[in-house]
Amino acid sequence: MLPPLGIIFGLLVGFVAVQVWNDFDRAKAAIASEASALRGVVLLADSFPEEQRSRLRSLINGHIDEAVHQEWPAMAEQRVTLATLPMTLEALHYTLSFNPAGESETTAQHEIVNALERAMEARRQRIVISQSTVSSVKWAAILLEALCALIAIAMVHSDNRLTCAIALTLFATGVAICVLMIAAYTRPFTGEISVGPDLLQQVITSETASGASAH
Repeated sequence: MLPPLGIIFGLLVGFVAVQVWNDFDRAKAAIASEASALRGVVLLADSFPEEQRSRLRSLINGHIDEAVHQEWPAMAEQRVTLATLPMTLEALHYTLSFNPAGESETTAQHEIVNALERAMEARRQRIVISQSTVSSVKWAAILLEALCALIAIAMVHSDNRLTCAIALTLFATGVAICVLMIAAYTRPFTGEISVGPDLLQQVITSETASGASAH
């Protein structure tokens, strides 16, 4: 009776863990993609005149500032939605409205549009992921299966209290570790183990450093 119960418990834990860790990895990939796209916009903006370059960089900085100070706390509480329009959309409209003066500016405009679209798609991904969670049904299934296994262990070792206590303690510890690990990664944008906006903030830092070097 114990082997089937243990196998079922392991399958349930593995099924949930794959979802949780996959969401966590997707969250990190989305942030990296967004930061990379925004950094590309900052670099490509150098092909534009000073006024357009400054405006684009201001919009990118505003997007990052909004993401760090408003969206991240909201994602941690699962309050942010796709209904909120990002400042990258304004940057996209501004770029499309710009009339390039030469081939280099035309190419830069095209690449900036592509980069902004990638950034907005990455933002959409992280917002969608922030809404993901382990349902109560899955938690109930894991805990119920663990309880069944504990009862089975107690029945099998009922003739030896010491062995029964040791077996129950070991299995209960394993269950607690599994639950703790899943719970720690369940919501990628909150808790001790979470995805932070560090990569996005590095875009502003890199821009500041580049501006200082240019001057």
